[in-house]
Amino acid sequence: MEDDSPIAGLTASVDIYCERIDPGFWAEPVNALTNLAFLLAAAFVWPRVRDRAMGRALALILAAIGIASGAFHTTGQVWAAIADSLSIAVFVLVYVFAANRDFLRLGGLALWGMTAAALPAIAGLATFVGAVPFLGSSALYVGVWGLILLYGLGLWFRAPATGRGLLIGAAILALSIGARATDLPLCGAWPLGTHFLWHILNAIMLGWMILVWHRHPVAGGRAAV
Repeated sequence: MEDDSPIAGLTASVDIYCERIDPGFWAEPVNALTNLAFLLAAAFVWPRVRDRAMGRALALILAAIGIASGAFHTTGQVWAAIADSLSIAVFVLVYVFAANRDFLRLGGLALWGMTAAALPAIAGLATFVGAVPFLGSSALYVGVWGLILLYGLGLWFRAPATGRGLLIGAAILALSIGARATDLPLCGAWPLGTHFLWHILNAIMLGWMILVWHRHPVAGGRAAV
């Protein structure tokens, strides 16, 4: 008799990456180990941003992404996939909040409203590009890419260094999305897959984005948080 309980659903196996060929714990060794890149990126940025509460929060969330993604690529279960996705969503929302506050200098309802609008905007763009056959679930990250691009272009004249930094982040994310999207299509020719490159490039990109935020000049001098 099948177990239809919610717990059983959370422990169901997920097989969506080229490297995984069975439900075993160590079925994705390269995908699992490359999550160390997130921890290394967090360790790299931590001493540079630890004097600011927002910087500490972003660095800790970056480390959490590595832990959650590592859990997903070892257990290969639904609960870990949810933790992986949630950790990334939290990073995006916290970063958007920091960008709206420190890059755009918003406050009050405008700050919270613009931050709350980020996820619908990302989902809307993802729906628009979702028709591209090979993108699959990677379409959601195209929405994040579009948001970074928009902020980068918007800040190009107001804060050129920050605008350039964001556009560099968008370029790295584009490569990262390409690696994620081509994992299964190239599986026949490259059994290892390309998802591990998503981890490495994403870790570099997220660490870079934290540093771009930290280096942005804030009105009245460096912000305290």
